[in-house]
Amino acid sequence: MAMMMALKKHVISNQTLISPTRFYSKSAPQYVEKVGILEFLNGVGKGVETHAGKLETEIGDFHKLLVTRTLNLKKLGIPVKHRKLILKYTHKYMLGLWRPRADTLKA
Repeated sequence: MAMMMALKKHVISNQTLISPTRFYSKSAPQYVEKVGILEFLNGVGKGVETHAGKLETEIGDFHKLLVTRTLNLKKLGIPVKHRKLILKYTHKYMLGLWRPRADTLKA
């Protein structure tokens, strides 16, 4: 019985050593609350934001951009490299793996 008490005491004291509180110097990244076509393209960067006006007039809605195919983007005259980036990041956005950050929009 005494050995069990000592073992419990040892386990409890080791748990506090195993999971110490961590302090980080940076805060969590801030993400854009409401995402539109312009915010999305600015988040992607790499020159894709130059097509924002064209996509807003032709597609109009961000949710339509998420389901747009490469042929539609080609008909709008968007180069291959930018089409690939747009489609790559729309796929990541739909899966929840990527969101445009707020600090990239301010820069």
